[in-house]
Parts: sequence; structure tokens; C-alpha cells
Amino acid sequence: MSRTTGTTTGTTPDSRTALRICPLCEATCGLTLTIEGTRVTGARGDRDDVFSKGFICPKGASFGAADGDPDRLRTPLVREDGELREATWEEAFDAVAAGLRPVVERYGPHAVGVVLGNPNVHTMAGALYPTVLLAALGTHSVFTASTVDQMPKHVSSGLLYGDANAIPVPDLDHTDHLLLIGANPVESNGSLCTAPDFPGKLKALRARGGTLTVIDPRRTRTAKLADRHVAIRPGTDGLLLAAMAHVLFEEKLVALGDLTPHVQDIDELAHAVRDFTPEAASEACDVPADTIRALARELAAAPTAAVYGRIGSCTVPHGTLTSWLVDIVNILTGNLDRPGGALFPQAATDRTPRAAGPGRGFALGRWHSRVSRYPEAKGELPIAALAEEIDTAADEGEPIRAVIAVAVNPVLSAPDGDRLDKALGSLDFMVSVDPYLNETSRHAHVVLPPPPPSQSAHHDFAFNTLAVRNQVRYTRAAVPLEVGRMAETEILARLTLAATGMHGADPSAVDAMVIDSTLGKSVTEAHSPVHGRDPQELAAQLTGDNGPERRLDMMLRLGPYGDGFGVRPDGLSLEKLLAQPHGIDLGPLRSRLPQPLKTRSGKIELLPGPIADDLPRLRDALRERPSALVLIGRRHLRSNNSWMHNVPSLTGGTNRCTLHIHPEDAEHLGIGDGSAVRVKGAGGEVTAPAEVTDAVRRGVVSLPHGWGHDRPGTRMSHAALDPGVNVNQLLDGSLLDPLSGTAVLNGVPVELTPVT
Repeated sequence: MSRTTGTTTGTTPDSRTALRICPLCEATCGLTLTIEGTRVTGARGDRDDVFSKGFICPKGASFGAADGDPDRLRTPLVREDGELREATWEEAFDAVAAGLRPVVERYGPHAVGVVLGNPNVHTMAGALYPTVLLAALGTHSVFTASTVDQMPKHVSSGLLYGDANAIPVPDLDHTDHLLLIGANPVESNGSLCTAPDFPGKLKALRARGGTLTVIDPRRTRTAKLADRHVAIRPGTDGLLLAAMAHVLFEEKLVALGDLTPHVQDIDELAHAVRDFTPEAASEACDVPADTIRALARELAAAPTAAVYGRIGSCTVPHGTLTSWLVDIVNILTGNLDRPGGALFPQAATDRTPRAAGPGRGFALGRWHSRVSRYPEAKGELPIAALAEEIDTAADEGEPIRAVIAVAVNPVLSAPDGDRLDKALGSLDFMVSVDPYLNETSRHAHVVLPPPPPSQSAHHDFAFNTLAVRNQVRYTRAAVPLEVGRMAETEILARLTLAATGMHGADPSAVDAMVIDSTLGKSVTEAHSPVHGRDPQELAAQLTGDNGPERRLDMMLRLGPYGDGFGVRPDGLSLEKLLAQPHGIDLGPLRSRLPQPLKTRSGKIELLPGPIADDLPRLRDALRERPSALVLIGRRHLRSNNSWMHNVPSLTGGTNRCTLHIHPEDAEHLGIGDGSAVRVKGAGGEVTAPAEVTDAVRRGVVSLPHGWGHDRPGTRMSHAALDPGVNVNQLLDGSLLDPLSGTAVLNGVPVELTPVT
């Protein structure tokens, strides 16, 4: 990682440069691409980017290799006589309409499952069109990568603040004390906290005299930077945080400050955590009681502080409670919504801010899955339940008979990929939007490949709502759309039309419908800058070369920094953004309460009912004792889930699928460094080479996520050379966080056997 050039070639008389926001992780760094003809030959950090200021990581430096991967599909594929063949776009969408509509008309919309992957939030198309598809289709069978990743944070935010997307992020540039729990941003580049050069921000924190504390079972690269590393027992983060909250109350360290008028249930919260003493939590967490007390006291004493938890604290049996407790500790120390603490970002495309006051609140369980009766959360069902929703009959409703899969590979990313693999093969129909024929899309009856990222425009709708500094950037396609390819925005618009009985309509009708609906609603809202105006007159003012750009222009103008269609002449519009190719800085995060609150009370509800009802389960965990060996995952800097393993420059070296095991555990089990080990879990077993290291604590082993590229019928030639193993095959999908439906991926019991 550096602020200098990445792997790029020198410019030639035939070469040119173009700007592009990197879509390969959540850091959203600005890139300067070197282009020869229509081929990206290099990438370096954009030093003038208002957000990333030239930072680049190995993934960004390999943009050209990822963009030009020869295994990327160039034309649609349609299944005929059991085999996938190349087809025209017209043939492909005809097949989609012919495959999906009979399922909807015979069995109803819930018989169509929509599965959305993590890459959707990394593209403009993935941000703008799936919501339209879901609304038009009307299915409750919605599954996303959130339930193997971040759903606990959405649920806890929804319960606390009334808005599942109101997620406070640490003010990295100004905090005096940062506590990271289950997070490794030096290698992940950050998640649910959009921050280019996260490692540099951690070093800057230390350099200005601040304190970095890391809670993690592994001595990660992030932990190596810390003032204090606490090697907690996996899955017990919630107990540690509850004990810290107990200390804050017990020692009268609670200091709400400016939050006082915005919170309720403080006395009830104190009562709820009374049993979580440091002494009670110590044995379960394997953290000394004195250390727990010190952690709480240090946070309370710091001038400003922020607690930040990520995937290691989400994908555990008490993921929602842990995510709730992260915010509770921030609140009790007065660090929520203040500079240097944890603040609510405000993106340029956020909805027009409404006046503070009571809202509609957040509800769980508005419907349930057919088989195991899992409650929905944020409109989604657990992706761990996808296989049983396809292959199992139940008293209520029809099984899923068709699947629309957009940028998702759940055969590798969800528990028990073998079962899901078989289930997908049994579907009446499946359409996959994916650039690769991978472990999931190989089952599709139609594959619709989007173009490489260099041929697409880019704006980060989702990640700007999580950014550590308010800013806005937009880059048009760096390379013209290749002949024979279709823009991803048009692919998803046509897919929406084909799935909802409007096959053959002009795809621009989807954008026009959204614009008409949005403006029609905006002019009726008293807080809107366009209240009372003519929506058709407003629509005529929109600029942009196409429907997606017109929608972006509309969102910018209606947003918190927008020009309000002429009401605020200095405000944002697409035209003004295009005039600033390196982006526009909108300033540091600032205090925003009570405006973000949408609870029914209009306050932060510290102890919402679902949380109070689940706390006894956490209390029971005080008495639980661990299995001999438990499994955790890990991230590599040069990977992003299962995406990047087909790019040669991003594999090899430390980016390998090995089983980390502590030297004492290895000696006890007779396992040598580099030897093959059979790992068995509730869902199956895999064999991986051992990597003996004291970076993991005793009793813990670690396998990385996203590997297992050894199934037939895929076209990922480099990934298949060193396929690794699918860690999620060790899970049977039965262990879920009950509030969020998130699969338990960390702290699960496993057995090891040396392979002789």
C-alpha cells in the first residue's frame, strides 16, 4: 500500500489517462488509469482525489488485470439441451421472460428468489436497479450477502435509531482513542466505515498521541499496530462489551453529555447489564477482569473515543447484541454524535433531510421463511436458508422455483455450499448477472455478463453513507462500451422489465418511472426544496447523457447539499460535479442528532424490546465453556471474498488458503507446518495445508473466506490452478443470530485430523 504509483507502465504517444473510482473494496479510492487504445495498462492513485489523496492498495494497482481478465464473459449465455451456448442479447432476454413469467403466473411472486451479492453495492447499476426490481416483482424471497456479513449492524441501528441504515462510523481523523473489535482494517481496508488509507489513519492516531486498542483472537496486521491487543476467545465479544457497560454504570463513569435529551431507558439499561460483571465475563471471554475494567476506564477517560466492530463481531451467535453494545458503549461514554467519536455521515445523495421528530420506527419479522420460519430483517431472509427454501416442501407457500442472482456466489459464500449447489441445479429456471461462469452462475439457464468496470460510470451511493468524511465524486466510463457489450444499467433495467411482464419495453422507461415517482412524491413533502412545484417541469431540468445520470442528478439536487432545482444556487448538481473530476469535499463529519432518528419516540431507544428479549441468551453464555478447537475466518489484503482469485497478480505469497494453527495445538495434534489437515465441522469436512503460527491464540484455527474454486463447469482458469477449500462447507447453516438471521461463521467447533 502506498501513496505513490501502483503497478503501471509509462505513458506512450498512443496512451492516455482517465480517472476512475476503484470498485474493488469499500475504501473507494480514486485512481488514475493509463489506457492504450481500449485497454487499461496501469493504475496509480489519484493524488488530487479529494478523499483518497493518492492512496492505493494492491487491488487498486491491479485494476487493469482485473478489468482485462480473459475469463470475463463477453456475450450472454443461454442453456440449450443442458449446455450453455453463446447467444445474442435479444435471445437472452427472450429466454429470461419465457423462464420467469410462467413461474410468477403459476406459483406467485414469492416462488421467485432474488439473491444479491456484495458487488452490487460497488456499482451504480447495483445501487439503482435491484430495489426497482424487488418492488415491481413483489417477492418476499429476498436474500443478500448481508446475512453472512453485516446484517446485525443494520438491525441494531434500526432498533436504536429507527433507521437500519443509520450507522455511525468512527471519526478516524480526530479521535483520541479507537477500540476495534473483530475488525482488521489494515487488511480489509475497512468495512461499514469507508476510509481510504485506513492503515495511515491508524498510524496518524498513534502519532498524535492517541490510543489504539484491538480485540481479536488473531494477532492481525491491525493488532500489530495497537497499543493494546486483547486476544479474546472467539464469539464472546458481546460479553466483553456488556461487562464494559457494567463497569461504566458501576463506577459512575457514564457521561452522556449532549446526548442526554436524546436518549431514553437509561435506568432500564443499567438494570439489564447488572449481571455482566467483569468477573462473570472473564472466564467465558478468557480476558482478565482487570483488563475489562481497564478497557472501560480508558474509554471513559479519553477526551474523545470510538468503538468500532466489524465482521468478527457480527458473524457470531450474538451478533446483533454485540453490534448494539458497540453503540451502547459509545453512547454511555458520550462519544456518539460528537467529533472524535462515532458520527452519522451525510451523503450527497441522501434523501432530503426532514425535520427532527418521531418516525415510523423499525420492525422485525414482518414475514417469515417457509421452512424454518426465520423472521425477515430489513426485508431479507437469511441466505443460509436459501437451499432449504428451494429443496424442501412446507405447509405454507410454494418452494422457490426460480432464482434471479445478481453478482453473487452463495455456493462459496453461504453455509453448506454442497447442498445449495444441488438445490440450484434443481430449479425450474435461473438467471445470473455475472461477469464469470463461477460456482453459482454455472447453474443458470441464462447468464447476463456486465462489461468490465473501465467501461462503466461510477458513483458510490452506499459507501458515501458510511464515509469518514463527507464528499462526493463521480467518474464516467474510462473506456467506451465495447461493441457487442451492454451496459450493466441497461442489463438490470431489461431484466426488471422481463421479470415483471413488460418484456420488450424501452429500458429507459425504468429510469423515467423512477424519476416521475420520486419527483411526484417530493413535491408533496413539506420539507422538500421542491415542495409545491410541477414535477414535469423539474424533470425537464435534469441533465445527463442517460437515465442513470439523470437519476443521479435528481438525487444530488434533492439531497442535503443540492441546489434544490435552483432554490440554492450554490448547491450540488450533476453539472457541477462533472466540473470537479477529482470530487468535491463537503467537510468533516459533524453532529447531526436528533435529525437522523426515526424511532417512534423520536429518541435513541437504548433497550428496545427485541434486544431485551434476547439478552437472557447472552446471559446464559456467561456459563458456557468452549469446545477444544474453534474456527474463525480471516481476510487477505489482495482478496475480496471470492472475487479476486482469478487475477494472477493478487494470488500467491501470503494470499493462500492455509489453516492457521497455534504451535502448541499443532504439536499436541501431531500436525507439522505445511502438512495436510482434515478439518471437520457440522456441515462437512475439507482438507487444507497447515500453517503453524502464534498469530492465532491457542484453541483457535483460521481458514480464509472465499476459496474453493474446484467445481466442474466453471470458467475461472487461474483460480482453478490453486482452488483452496470452501471454509463455509464446514457449516450446516443451522447456527444463526436469531435477530438478524446472520450465519454464525466465527467461533464454531471443529475437529482436526492429520492426513497421513
